Amino acid sequence: MSKIKLISLPYQPELAALFPNFAHLPFPIVFDSNHATFKETRFDILSAAPACTVHIEREDSGVTWHQSPLFQTKDGVAPLPLLEHIMQTMTTQEWAQEMDASLPFTGGLLGYYGYEVGRHVERLPQNVIEDVQVPELLMGLYTWALISDHEQQSTYLMITPWCVQDETELLSLVQQVPPSRQTEPFQLGTPFQANMTEMEYLSKFDRIQDYIRAGDCYQVNLAQRFSAPYQGETWAAYQALKQACPTPYSVYFKLDDRRAILSHSPERFLLCNDGYVESKPIKGTRPRGATPEQDQYYADQLMNSEKDRAENLMIVDLLRNDLGRTCVTGSVSVPKLFALESYPNVHHLVSTVSGRVNQRHDPIRVFHESFPGGSITGAPKVRSMEIIDELEPHQRSAYCGAFVYFSCNGQMDSNITIRTLVADGENIHCWAGGGIVADSVGLEEYQETFTKVGKLTHTLEDSFLR
Repeated sequence: MSKIKLISLPYQPELAALFPNFAHLPFPIVFDSNHATFKETRFDILSAAPACTVHIEREDSGVTWHQSPLFQTKDGVAPLPLLEHIMQTMTTQEWAQEMDASLPFTGGLLGYYGYEVGRHVERLPQNVIEDVQVPELLMGLYTWALISDHEQQSTYLMITPWCVQDETELLSLVQQVPPSRQTEPFQLGTPFQANMTEMEYLSKFDRIQDYIRAGDCYQVNLAQRFSAPYQGETWAAYQALKQACPTPYSVYFKLDDRRAILSHSPERFLLCNDGYVESKPIKGTRPRGATPEQDQYYADQLMNSEKDRAENLMIVDLLRNDLGRTCVTGSVSVPKLFALESYPNVHHLVSTVSGRVNQRHDPIRVFHESFPGGSITGAPKVRSMEIIDELEPHQRSAYCGAFVYFSCNGQMDSNITIRTLVADGENIHCWAGGGIVADSVGLEEYQETFTKVGKLTHTLEDSFLR
């Protein structure tokens, strides 16, 4: 079989600008780095029309073929081993062995794991109300992609040997003026409403404190959900949020004409690059100030907060343990501890945990062994997830899961789906939470959820509330 084909195109500094050209195809997705704001980010990736999708829904899971089968499916295999089987099949092809490891994506799986997929990793209860009408997991096997490399200022169309899309058609879609399709304008029906009152939140906060004092856990991430009815095409909402709060790990994934996921995440979960693996957990948040002096005050307060540093360190230790399951013994380290990162609405305390992967094509197993991310569960992870299930009334859906790509050349990158909205055809939901530790103050933690989510909800309410 022939090698992948790379077709050079004029450089696109914002690959998301081409998304409308491909929105009519099934399952279009764009990994959007917002490079203009975050100069250290390197790649944007856009694709659509996967050969197949792997999904997990309430009573159903498995593979749906949209193009000719590329591998032999295994009946009765659980979804996560099935995804590992797909990647093992694709990466062991002769042509895959010769791929350039420096390319971010050379065909493979793109999509998201919702938080509830954690039940397929650990034995957990299931007490929450499941009312969000999107799959718990949806991954597609994508056979072509547009890729912008911001470091090299180059854009190219990558086509795999097993792509059934017509090359001429793909190039014509790249080159056409974005279509002026007649779509229903995006509108909110009401302002966003939380699924907890202040009293309810504080009662759950007190319950977590009881668990901490009893020695059940050290930290639990407690989140509340904000929801509003909506109508229309959510791409306009994504663009408005991208303008208001750009983030380096953003993704827009259109599931169908009524459903989509809009992720404006500032947090990397796991990166695998030629055997190197990295995670960047966020723990610790302060608002931005109205003046430079106030802004510096909040930044200094965060950097000097013993409570936030302790919270961050707990998750760093948890991630070191998770990565230790699949990394070379002795290779896991912490290159950065308690670094300050600033975004349009908040300051964050961010650390970096890294290691070396045992095998070149092991990223999907590294991901599965570490999912979900410790920064949005707590410590210890399993007990924290049990408490989350007990206290939070509704499912988290895509929130606190991850968008991820697994490439056939062994590369992988993923975010933590915080600052993420799920549009399920009737309502659009977003969530915000924070890590509760022994030193936490209930009202401060409650207010922090509004600080985190406010830029999202206020932007949509100001722009689209009818």
